[in-house]
Amino acid sequence: MKEKQQIVDIDRSVYDIKDKETDFYKVDAGLTPALVEKISKEKNDPVWMQQFRLHSLQIYNELEVPDWGPSIDGLNMDNIVTYVRPNTKMKAKWSDVPEDIKNTFERLGIPQAERKSLAGVGAQYDSELVYHNVRQEVADLGVVYTDLESAMHGEYAEMIRKHFMKLVPPTDHKFAALHGAVWSGGSFVYVPKGVSVEIPLQSYFRLNAPGAGQFEHTLIIVDEGAYLHFIEGCSAPKYNVANLHAGCVELFVGKNATLRYSTIENWSKNMYNLNTKRAQVEEGGKVEWVSGSFGSHVSYLYPMSILKGKGAKMEFTGITFAGKGQNLDTGAKVVHAAPDTTSYINTKSISKDGGISTFRSSVVVNKNAEGAKSSVSCESLMLDAESQSDTIPAIDVRTRKADVGHEAQIGKISNEAIFYLMSRGLSEEDARACIVSGFADNVSKELPLEYAIEMNNLIRLEMKGSIG
Repeated sequence: MKEKQQIVDIDRSVYDIKDKETDFYKVDAGLTPALVEKISKEKNDPVWMQQFRLHSLQIYNELEVPDWGPSIDGLNMDNIVTYVRPNTKMKAKWSDVPEDIKNTFERLGIPQAERKSLAGVGAQYDSELVYHNVRQEVADLGVVYTDLESAMHGEYAEMIRKHFMKLVPPTDHKFAALHGAVWSGGSFVYVPKGVSVEIPLQSYFRLNAPGAGQFEHTLIIVDEGAYLHFIEGCSAPKYNVANLHAGCVELFVGKNATLRYSTIENWSKNMYNLNTKRAQVEEGGKVEWVSGSFGSHVSYLYPMSILKGKGAKMEFTGITFAGKGQNLDTGAKVVHAAPDTTSYINTKSISKDGGISTFRSSVVVNKNAEGAKSSVSCESLMLDAESQSDTIPAIDVRTRKADVGHEAQIGKISNEAIFYLMSRGLSEEDARACIVSGFADNVSKELPLEYAIEMNNLIRLEMKGSIG
């Protein structure tokens, strides 16, 4: 059976909503000390944050662009606008959000999800949060869920200063330094000791402006014995100029606490996604990452877990879908820094129409991490002869008393499987989508219902672009 090669455009109309920039405030493109100071003034930063921004800019100018991953030559910071403020202040009532912005989020399904199954929602539009709300019964438990900037001026100001960019210092890499200089927006979450938040919190990040960057910072602290599920969604319309996402996520998981962090990143294919995510887990604690990467022109994304306390655990479940014109370099990192720690990394990648999917993993077991166990499993599915898939594992074990394993599989869709499904009445397009959805099934099972549906819809949209 001959494979069809015609490519048709993918219907991304719901994600390609574009709003006119009416009465928006934006800084000039480029990156200078004066511009960073202007952003700091706009944000009403405390003095320490203003100084932190300028120091980060200095580090940014000293560091080189990474030379080991996909090319980002098409990204020119002289052309990127680092701060765009929509024509509204943050609202606590959805009805108070301006109609044009509200309509965009309505069409993306955010308010419906909140009404059905979320304990709280934050919605960011370009560089600022436009809406933030948490259910009263959750707030009554002492849970704090608010925008990071206002929290810096309240009773949690010292907590934020103590934790902000401590897991991801500006010296980590060039785009972490960029983030430290121009960050804007994002959420602060604090779950008190022993509190279990039974329904998820969610933040959704929408970048509307062409040629702009989004640099939100998410800081979550889950205290001893507490539980939280946090969901993150991202999307942007497609433009013919480069956009940049260089956000930062810092997760602090206390003793015997559990944090599940779920993400679906559905950026448009003119986006450079250079995001940094990191968790620190104390004794007996656990962090669970669930990650879906479907968009962007180029991605560098490797959530990292530092298992700091004895018996700390990490699980990472991820899927990447690289289509035409996409080079997605993703994976996960873990450092076993204490005895009896456990990590499990399970990823799936799909590539089609010449897309490139690279999986990188880094497992480090320190000398004092006796009894550590780590397992890495990577499976790749290529849908045609033009696509590419690579696996690059790195394992560094400093003790003999550890159990570390890695396995990788790369394959293609079998023509026999397609023929069988077509003989049962499916079209070729539906047969391929069915097989790909089955391949991704263990990831979709880990996602909240709305995001599992979105992931499967995205797979079907991509599959419509692969045959015609």
